[in-house]
Amino acid sequence: MCHACAVTDQPSQQPPQYVLTLSCPDKQGIVHAVSSYLFMTGCNIVDSQQFGDQGTGLFFMRVHFSAGDEVTADKLRASFAAVGDAYHMDWRIHPSAERMRVVLMVSRFGHCLNDLLFRASTSAVPVEIAAVVSNHTEFRALVESYQVPFHHIPVTKDTKADAEARLLEIVAEQGVELVVLARYMQVLSDDLCRKLSGRIINIHHSFLPSFKGAKPYHQAHDRGVKLIGATAHYVTADLDEGPIIEQEVERVGHEVTPEQLVAIGRDVECQALARAVKWHSEHRVLLNGRRTVVFG
Repeated sequence: MCHACAVTDQPSQQPPQYVLTLSCPDKQGIVHAVSSYLFMTGCNIVDSQQFGDQGTGLFFMRVHFSAGDEVTADKLRASFAAVGDAYHMDWRIHPSAERMRVVLMVSRFGHCLNDLLFRASTSAVPVEIAAVVSNHTEFRALVESYQVPFHHIPVTKDTKADAEARLLEIVAEQGVELVVLARYMQVLSDDLCRKLSGRIINIHHSFLPSFKGAKPYHQAHDRGVKLIGATAHYVTADLDEGPIIEQEVERVGHEVTPEQLVAIGRDVECQALARAVKWHSEHRVLLNGRRTVVFG
């Protein structure tokens, strides 16, 4: 092989890439200010999406861009601060290759846990699972088979505050950016919800509030439902009423048994939760009051 061919066959070094997300009061000049800043700093826009909400008067933007090798996230954040201040922006800049560190929480239903462990291990969902926390021990072997630390934190009425304090310790120690309730069957305190606002995602079946309590899919079967679904949302102090990120639905017929309904429902829950975690970890979800803006 000639030297020229050998050089040509070398893989090209990709420039570092970043994601800028922002929200602010809507006014003229925001897109121009952002694009001009990126141009002046030697960056190149790969993809850009924006949305102006006429109802709230807020503007939302997500920009995926590449930068020179000498540019760092810290330098970008320092220099963009002036633009952010000028437009009263709530903004973030993240390296796009950086995997978000996540804690999964689970009780005795393991389908969402198993799904997310596998998706993370194959990079289908670009997160790094820092730990799994459970108030039971059934899934310790499953979790440890993925070389993920498993923390058993029992919860009773008397130990709830201590359990939540231990969770916050794990979040801080592991540099965790997102907590995912992968069918964690404990109600979180208002204080914990406030401390992790915008950083906890939950999944629940779409029957709420129609079929609460034990065996909701069996209750739904008794009522002859034709659609089942699941909702992934941010956790707030208002139980199961946080801003919705994603929903999934499946049509079912009269011939479906309660057991089949449960299996279908679990698949739907896995799909909705996985997409919500993926989109959040890719910085595609921005809070808009009680709603979300999700850039595809």
